[in-house]
Amino acid sequence: MYFKDIIGQKEIKKELIQSAQTGIVPHAQLFAGQNGTGTFPLALAYAQYLNCTNRTDTDSCGQCPSCLKYEALAHPDLHFVFPIVTKKDKKKEICDDYLTEWRLFLKDRPYFTFDEWLGCIDAGNSQAIIYSKENDEIIRKISLKIYEAKYRILLIWLPEKLHPVCANKLLKVIEEPPQNTIILMISEMPDLILGTIQSRVQRINVHGIHSEDLSAAMVTKFGLTTKDAAYIAHLANGNYLKAMETISINEENKYYLEQFIQMMRKSWQRDVRGLKNIADSLASIERERQKNFLIYCQHLIRENFIYRFQLPDLNYLNLEEATFSRNFFPYVNERNVFEIMDELSKGERDIAQNVNSKMVFFDIALKLTRLVKQ
Repeated sequence: MYFKDIIGQKEIKKELIQSAQTGIVPHAQLFAGQNGTGTFPLALAYAQYLNCTNRTDTDSCGQCPSCLKYEALAHPDLHFVFPIVTKKDKKKEICDDYLTEWRLFLKDRPYFTFDEWLGCIDAGNSQAIIYSKENDEIIRKISLKIYEAKYRILLIWLPEKLHPVCANKLLKVIEEPPQNTIILMISEMPDLILGTIQSRVQRINVHGIHSEDLSAAMVTKFGLTTKDAAYIAHLANGNYLKAMETISINEENKYYLEQFIQMMRKSWQRDVRGLKNIADSLASIERERQKNFLIYCQHLIRENFIYRFQLPDLNYLNLEEATFSRNFFPYVNERNVFEIMDELSKGERDIAQNVNSKMVFFDIALKLTRLVKQ
């Protein structure tokens, strides 16, 4: 991974490059931000730059043995930790058992989502985490002698998914790692990370990509006109993955939008049987997708409430969503918006806590029959 391939984030790149050049490298760092802003590629590009033997003032050389191994994600001093689901029948119990899938997944994919990774490993309804058993693997890896690099890199993606036992055991490693061992964490929800871990790392907040940089990338990568690229960049709100979705709404978001439309229509009609069918359908999908659906619903409710003020700079609806919202937005108003958001947020928390999903969705749907009439 190269800094030049990361969209925007010029200031963070400059700081990381300066850190490597001066040799002032904090032993534990946390890259915190949304997945479409560049947290993962920044951490990986930084790791490669740290160990490049012929780096320039702006990037890795791409030709030295270290860079070539980093490009293949197969450097012996680069270790990955990431959420998995255990499959004892296939003897997949630790991260290294998924390394083949992980390398294929990351190939030509600097920006990605947790859901895409779950689909890659066929997680189904299982919740992917970093299991307590992984701690022994981490201790073993960092106890070995560094093979050939200047720094041993331990890259932990989504430390908020650490099993509590593993998280607590890692504290000593994070506080006092072996010499020349650098721990790079990448988090989408840093507030969920154990507080004692947060206090032991240097945090790098990765904010949204500047509209100008995102717009320029849309022109270069997809040949959009300057006007269309600026519109897409606005809707994406600094998130490259959202920009990609806006260019061509993906099947997942199509499904979420269709379910949202049906739920709102059946709620308005007070069609209880129809609402039960929708609840049953939503209960049949994976739990992570159920949570994402409720997050998506909150997004649409917020955007429809803003839509009524006719302030396009504050709206982030793609074309399909905007078409539906032209008729729907009057039903989201000052009398019901906070209650609707509260119900959706509560449902999201219940799903995360493994409450019966049929009950959760049916309960939300029934309450909507009252709220959309207000």
